[in-house]
Amino acid sequence: MNESTKKRIAKRNGYKGSLEHGIANKLKICKAKFEYETIKIQWQDLCYRIYTPDFILDNGIIIEVKGQFKTEERRKHIEIRKQHPNLDIRFVFGNSKNKIYKGSKTTYAKWCMQKDFRYYDRIIPEDWLKEKGKKKHPKFIKYVGGTKWYIEKNQMLFI
Repeated sequence: MNESTKKRIAKRNGYKGSLEHGIANKLKICKAKFEYETIKIQWQDLCYRIYTPDFILDNGIIIEVKGQFKTEERRKHIEIRKQHPNLDIRFVFGNSKNKIYKGSKTTYAKWCMQKDFRYYDRIIPEDWLKEKGKKKHPKFIKYVGGTKWYIEKNQMLFI
């Protein structure tokens, strides 16, 4: 089966890509309890943004599945880590040996190690599924720190 057929089947089943679809199927085979894109995490950039993680395991671990790991995604996850340090966000890559950009010496794996994110390739490891913990995430996780603002002459100003 070629990649475009796999992607079409994944989309038909409600997933963004074949890697996510494959991981969901493996979780079902393992009889692991999980949710797919059910929570929203607010984070602040120059404005408030919403991040929807791919998988939320029953033990509270948040899994983000990445085929490509672009600059804006890496920056977003650093900011989310700073703003929500209590969340356990981990990555599953299609290939963690990919370079973060053409010509770079840094791989996805090395970036994760430098930034203290746990990661794995192609599957969610069984020990992640067996880790103790309880899903305790509300459906919307609001960002409550950071920039102070006030309204002056009908304009919102950040200080």
